[in-house]
Amino acid sequence: MPRTPEDDATRQNGHAPVGPAGVPTAVEVDAAHPRAIDEPAGDDAGPPPWPPTDDGAHDERTADEELPLPTVERLRRRLLGERTLLLDATPRARLTGWLWALAVTALAAVLRFVRLGTPHSLVFDETYYVKDAFSLLTQGYEAQWGEEPNPAFEAGDTSMLGVDPSYVVHPPVGKWLIGWGIELGGGAGNSAAWRLAAAIVGTLSVLLMVRIARRLFASNALGVTAGLLLAVDGAAIVGSRISLLDGFVMFFALAAFGALILDREQARRRLADRTAVILDAGGTLGWGPGLGVRWWRLAAAVLLGLCIGTKWSGLYFLAVFGLMTVAWDATARRAAGVRNWPLATFVRDAVPAGIAMVGIAAVTYVASWASWFRTPQAYLRQWAAENPDQGVQWLPEALRSLVKYHQDMWGFHRGLTSEHTYSAHPLGWIVQWRPTSYWYPSEVSSLSGDAAREACGADSCAQAITSLGNPLLWWAGAAAILVALVWLVWQRDWRAGAVLSGIVAGWLPWFLYAERTIFTFYSVAFVPWVVLTLTYVLGLVVGPPDGDRRARRQAIGWAAAFVALIVAVSAFFYPIWTAWVIPYDFWRMHMWLTSWI
Repeated sequence: MPRTPEDDATRQNGHAPVGPAGVPTAVEVDAAHPRAIDEPAGDDAGPPPWPPTDDGAHDERTADEELPLPTVERLRRRLLGERTLLLDATPRARLTGWLWALAVTALAAVLRFVRLGTPHSLVFDETYYVKDAFSLLTQGYEAQWGEEPNPAFEAGDTSMLGVDPSYVVHPPVGKWLIGWGIELGGGAGNSAAWRLAAAIVGTLSVLLMVRIARRLFASNALGVTAGLLLAVDGAAIVGSRISLLDGFVMFFALAAFGALILDREQARRRLADRTAVILDAGGTLGWGPGLGVRWWRLAAAVLLGLCIGTKWSGLYFLAVFGLMTVAWDATARRAAGVRNWPLATFVRDAVPAGIAMVGIAAVTYVASWASWFRTPQAYLRQWAAENPDQGVQWLPEALRSLVKYHQDMWGFHRGLTSEHTYSAHPLGWIVQWRPTSYWYPSEVSSLSGDAAREACGADSCAQAITSLGNPLLWWAGAAAILVALVWLVWQRDWRAGAVLSGIVAGWLPWFLYAERTIFTFYSVAFVPWVVLTLTYVLGLVVGPPDGDRRARRQAIGWAAAFVALIVAVSAFFYPIWTAWVIPYDFWRMHMWLTSWI
């Protein structure tokens, strides 16, 4: 049988062209748009084959051997890929996905909760956030404490809490979570209670990571790998065992990212279904169908509002994730066959997304100040009443006072340039060049003789909490970022853009504030995306499931050995992440770089 141009198109796309007369079929769309930036991936074993095919499969059958697919099925394969469609196709697949996720989460919980109350002292900036959280919990606003309140607070004596408002420079969401952890965990005298909320969200972040990576890469194996790497990373572990705000920023940003991954899948299913109805009825696509209420996108906006309500750096996640989700919409409409997809995306997706995400995030952020609004004694709460001719006159008094408060907060952050031993330029964060030492008590390091030998079995001892990411993970992650950038530009794989998005949002903006006093521990906010980027590149190393089996088995072995080595390095560093009393010489063995001391 002679081969026709239609047969060539069929061979290339894995199915016969099907569609009403005069309506562009999926094959014809391919001819117009041969490579979309949002190409679907292959099956369960790793990132997409290179170069990717339109439906994620390698089908060598001819048109004579292939049965025509329904329009909706063809569109679903094009927009989502077979691997995604098969990921939760059976009860066993769904159960396996959850069991592996829970197993990795259990490991993360052990690493975060064991000896959570050690040390029984306010560590680093816990001196601010824990006491502010207790004040919020009991009085509804952050109040000032008496002179040298820490020893009494650590003993459970909170009588030094006053009534005069304290000037604080971060929004209240993270401090409210810390406060609820204190209440749930047994009160101010329990140091584990101070850190309970941080440990909970740090553990839940690992659960989120497994589920997000599983769906992002359409692979149980890569999902478990990403979760395991996050579970054992030092920056993530320390951030989950000390009550600072950055771990909460990470949690809300990661949860919002996961919600947008789910929104992408749901929106593409809707687009496929509704586009199929139009095409099968003989209609024209025009701008393509509307996609209705995007509930997962709205959930992401709420989560991003809470992220901003923890630290203003969450604004960058809102901006980057908002652009990313609209880019996904654009490539979806293009792949579905919408001819004027740029304008269609702008009208049908970008404008509604911008209004919804920015509006809901803003409302959520303002709502997070509810206790400030309710409490007349809170800092600057009465500013507008006391200064009726100042501020933004068209706003109600309460909002005028809040705007004034935010202006003062912004001025503080811009002018924060005091010297600090552990301040670090953001360029070094990605390789953990200057980690933050949270805890190195002199009462342990000064021990000698019998006291030292009793404490650590050596002539001199050390006890440390160092916010240092697993060096092997972060150094490999830095290299993986370069690989992902190349793959994004060269192969136009949407997953490369997704894994880099959190790094763009969580790391790059800090270069604008490099003259300020900033610290490497801020990098905990984007550690999930360092992990995702490294996992993505490991998937590239393993390769597609239909490649050479022997080569693939060897690649899996090398990748598994590399992950095992990362876990071993974490076991080695765990004592200096979690305040173990250890011999001084053993502590020195961990100081691989002089900049770590």
